[in-house]
Amino acid sequence: MTCPRSQPISDNCVSLGPFVLLKSLCCPVLLMGQGIGCPEKSRKSELALNQSMRKEEDGEECREEAVERGDQQLRALRGVADLNNGAIGLYNMGRSCCLNSLLQVFFMNTHFTMILRRIRVPVGHAEQKESVPYQMLLLLEQMQRSKQRAVYPQELVLCLTVHNLKLFVQYDAAHLFLSLWNLVKNQITDRQLADRLTTLYTIWVQEYLVCQKCSFETRRDSNMVTLPLPMFNAHSQRLKTLEDSLHCFFQPEQLTDNNMCLCEQCERKTPSLQGMRLTCLPQTLTLHLKRFCYRKSSWTQKISYSLPFPQSLDFNQILTQEQFHPDAKEKADWQYDLFGVVAHSGLASFGHYCAYIRSLTEGRWYCFNDSSVCQVSWDDVKCTYGNSHFHWGETAYLLVYMRKNPQ
Repeated sequence: MTCPRSQPISDNCVSLGPFVLLKSLCCPVLLMGQGIGCPEKSRKSELALNQSMRKEEDGEECREEAVERGDQQLRALRGVADLNNGAIGLYNMGRSCCLNSLLQVFFMNTHFTMILRRIRVPVGHAEQKESVPYQMLLLLEQMQRSKQRAVYPQELVLCLTVHNLKLFVQYDAAHLFLSLWNLVKNQITDRQLADRLTTLYTIWVQEYLVCQKCSFETRRDSNMVTLPLPMFNAHSQRLKTLEDSLHCFFQPEQLTDNNMCLCEQCERKTPSLQGMRLTCLPQTLTLHLKRFCYRKSSWTQKISYSLPFPQSLDFNQILTQEQFHPDAKEKADWQYDLFGVVAHSGLASFGHYCAYIRSLTEGRWYCFNDSSVCQVSWDDVKCTYGNSHFHWGETAYLLVYMRKNPQ
């Protein structure tokens, strides 16, 4: 699989900003079944594999010396991360195209890498090996220094296996994204940095339940890192656009018959109205298109039909006033530009992930497909809308939008 209508990137023709473009190319890897990892050649010129490995110093050191050494390493990484080395891919380590695609989305987000570069280096060798944010930082350094077209993310992969994210396992991109995000957040020892990461990605909503008999309303605040958007409305009708899906997600639902809830005031089960009000949106907004559904026979089906998504979103134009929390802040700034698309090709039991990402420094789109990176057009990105007549084609699964006016 190669990038459609794309132009290959030579070693000296593109500079993608102070962070690296990671790449995920063709290795059929999938979601919930058996996949094959067989990278194809891209039109980009082949370069030798970077095999330089970081060596750990031997010997015992006191805690003070180890902390000082860690701080020196971190300062070095911050300097390296400002190099412009062009586009660097990630080799598939065994059904790891899903991981590669998500790493590319993380690393191309300057708001995320600013947090990553400020973590404190773990003191001990064992702690370093098991620290996901630190291993991600080392991988970023390795890619920035590399003169090759791709690097092996083996140290990070080994680190993830310690945390039960194994190789040769088919992962759902939405599930793996949440797992990675939680590992990074929980392992950042600086609470202020962890809070910044939370603010960067977290969506806040207010859930409510209104009794249709007495109008008694219960509320609770909740949050999520991804917004799971439906492909069908409550009447099982196909939704035609991303805006329709967003509106449907915040549309209240009538709970009747067997779905009635206990009203505290009526002290019995009554018909109710259940819904959510949007309270706060983050700088980096991740939308999860629910393209995989489970049948009663435990068979998973992929929904391939087209669901167009725009380059820009304005929530003030999409949601009604009733779908916002009364105290919602910064509503005027809830305008977003598309930043990344994690696309899945194949069926529910077999497939492959790649990522389309827009460089925040130059505004160009790139396709990251394991060890290959190529520049693409918006028309290429639109090919991930989906097609009900071509079930094997690429379909957008995760959409990442970036706020137009960062706070």
